[in-house]
Amino acid sequence: MKFLIKKAPDSFIKSVNDEISSILSRNFDSFFPEYIFSEETEKMAMPVEIKEKEKEYYIKAELPGVKKENLDIDIDKNHLTINARKEEETEEDTKSYRKSEFRYGEFSRTVYFPMDIDIDKTEAKLEHGVLAVKAPKINAETESVRKLTIK
Repeated sequence: MKFLIKKAPDSFIKSVNDEISSILSRNFDSFFPEYIFSEETEKMAMPVEIKEKEKEYYIKAELPGVKKENLDIDIDKNHLTINARKEEETEEDTKSYRKSEFRYGEFSRTVYFPMDIDIDKTEAKLEHGVLAVKAPKINAETESVRKLTIK
């Protein structure tokens, strides 16, 4: 005897989605090995926090291990681009072996503002691996681009 079981639409969609995911993972895992998306890739990311206040924007970027001289910030009236270069070297020397590792990388992040900012009054500060940028808002248009100096 066969029974007819009525499934809720949510469970049907979930089961189809699970089946598709299973097929894709079985067939495409060999194209994208796990080591490509590893912890090393995540270390080169640049987390950013953006806050909008009434008169200005506050941008914080997490840049551990990045030196001030390896940081370049370009600012325009409606966007800010942070370019960073990280150079990290470690050495471990014991009686039985010597281990040396190095990691180099460049990364960039652009933040777009919905309102123009005053590029002449924008300030940037790097302390303890955290870049803090304060960008006051303006309504008048300005056409200049400048590089920020980091304190």
